[in-house]
Amino acid sequence: MTNFIVERGPKRVIKDEFTRDAFAEGGFNDWHNISDRLKSHEQSTQHIESIASWVELEKRLKMKLTIDASLEEQINQEKKHWKQVLERILAIVKRFGQNNLAFRGDREKLYEKNNGNFLQIIELLAEFDSTMQEHVRRILRGETHYHYLSHKIQNEMIQLLAAEVKSSIISRIKEAKYFSVILDCTPDASNDEQMSLVLRCVNVSESPIFVDEYFLGFIKVHDTSGLGLLNELLDALNILGLDVDNIRGQGYDNGSNMRAKNKGVQTRLLEMNPRAFYTPCACHSLNLLLSDMAHCCPKVVSFFGVVQRIYSLFSASTKRWKVFTDHVPGLTVKPLSETRWESRVDSVKAIRFQAPQIKEALDYLAESNEDAKTRSGAETLATYNIHNFEFLVSMVIWYDLLFAVNIARKILQNEDMQIDVAIKELKILLSFLQKYRETGFENALTKATEIASMMEVEPVFIEKRKVYRKKQFDESVNEGVTQLAAESFKIDYFLCIIDQAISSFKTRFEQFQNFEENFGLLFDFEKLKSADDDTLRNFCINLTNLMKHGEISDLDNDDLYQELYMLRQSLPKETKRAIDVLSYIKEVDGSYPNAWIAYRIFLTIPVTVAHAEQSFSKLTLIKSYLRSTMSQERLSGLAMLSIENDLVAKLDYANLINTFASKNARRIIFK
Repeated sequence: MTNFIVERGPKRVIKDEFTRDAFAEGGFNDWHNISDRLKSHEQSTQHIESIASWVELEKRLKMKLTIDASLEEQINQEKKHWKQVLERILAIVKRFGQNNLAFRGDREKLYEKNNGNFLQIIELLAEFDSTMQEHVRRILRGETHYHYLSHKIQNEMIQLLAAEVKSSIISRIKEAKYFSVILDCTPDASNDEQMSLVLRCVNVSESPIFVDEYFLGFIKVHDTSGLGLLNELLDALNILGLDVDNIRGQGYDNGSNMRAKNKGVQTRLLEMNPRAFYTPCACHSLNLLLSDMAHCCPKVVSFFGVVQRIYSLFSASTKRWKVFTDHVPGLTVKPLSETRWESRVDSVKAIRFQAPQIKEALDYLAESNEDAKTRSGAETLATYNIHNFEFLVSMVIWYDLLFAVNIARKILQNEDMQIDVAIKELKILLSFLQKYRETGFENALTKATEIASMMEVEPVFIEKRKVYRKKQFDESVNEGVTQLAAESFKIDYFLCIIDQAISSFKTRFEQFQNFEENFGLLFDFEKLKSADDDTLRNFCINLTNLMKHGEISDLDNDDLYQELYMLRQSLPKETKRAIDVLSYIKEVDGSYPNAWIAYRIFLTIPVTVAHAEQSFSKLTLIKSYLRSTMSQERLSGLAMLSIENDLVAKLDYANLINTFASKNARRIIFK
């Protein structure tokens, strides 16, 4: 303590802290004579000797020549040793968390079997690293009671790392001000309902500006109704210190408890904050679009049934799979996904480009296998299903459709996907469907005919047997025009699928159409530049009203009109996206304040819940190798370390170690 005072200097006492008795020993008991008393004290031998000792000690401390210099050096070395130990342990915990690795084994002692990955890495480091070697030596010889290797320390470090990452995320969101909430729920391995919370915001503090979505943790929910999920969301935002009034978007899947117009989460949140624009997940909507198409026609159900039967036949036995790989050296057949329809493109692709080879494999099974059931199944598939021109045409049609939807799905699932880009991609997909309706059937016939020629299949549709009935005396004898089989297939199958796709597309993506109407001029620069004054003014009035809650609005319609009027003339020619406009506005600092807010809010609106769904893969990994009874904090902490890799990599070990050491008095070595 003495050394600390000498190094830092004596404490300065505020004048008001003096008391009347402070200098009363010399015979004075009032403030009028204090200057004489101080002067006599400063000239005294005792004061002069004390000052000399003070100066000498200060010099010795700077030169490290004090009598306890060796002891101070030992203390400093000990502090350095423990900081290095903690730095290595923190690094191990961080790496394990980032890579979803299990920490614990059956035992928690060094150099015992099945003691887990964490302790084995400590043992490995001790073989090559002198710091960990010394630490392990002290533990084994009982020279220290604090080894920092227990599961409690692991949990504490996981929570410390996660808290630091979360703090960084919250500071970014608060700086951005406006944010969106993305929620999704799933049951975990313990049959507990877990809700993933993801927040989306526009990061304007860095250059270039970018949109980011941050995982904030898993929330265990017991009430999965709209009200129950909303209450969990509000509690989580309150703990994070975020204001519900700053929400400008909400994204959920198409579950009824989320999207319902009466009691869903989106409706209840809109009642609290009408500026929290709801977006149904675009990828879920695409999935439901394909589901609508696949259930609009009985023949489609039969087609996918054949695809699944081909996979089931070959995959049910290793011998049959060997037959398949011998005859089909390329793509392997895959099962149909019951939830992700767009992923069925891989199942159809294997048959689409290898139908002749698969036919040969089926013929081989039908001729050589002793199992009657297998022979019958292979013969049926080879003769009546895959060796059928109608099946080949269906195969080509569905591959084209699934491929186009799958491309759109991959683009929409990008983490920083912005709604202007999403609307553009959805327009491209709708345009493809409309064009495919006009020319797709003829192209499919051409491709199917080529495949049929390789398989020696006659490229004709099977005519259905005509059913004649007895005519009544007053009915016309004329049978009418008989519809050709090809024309019947086109009307009852092809057009049925495409018309259902277009109809479902317009229904399921209605919200995106509303976004284009309300925000269109912010990202369609051709319309912005060509819009007349009335159109531009009406757009600004409508947008200002959308951003209003009560009497308060984020925008001023007159100022926004003037800013957009000037902005459309000054935008660089290379500007293509809304985020490019935002970057340009940042460069001309403060010139377009209302446009700055409008573009930030627009880019905050989410497109998909893909980020929330991806967190469930981490949940599965963590729950698969860790105890199901783990705390919710550890679960969320490990998931955050794994998902937010970029932020974890930027963590400062020195600050983390100081925070860790100051939490408990037993780490007195760091004080």
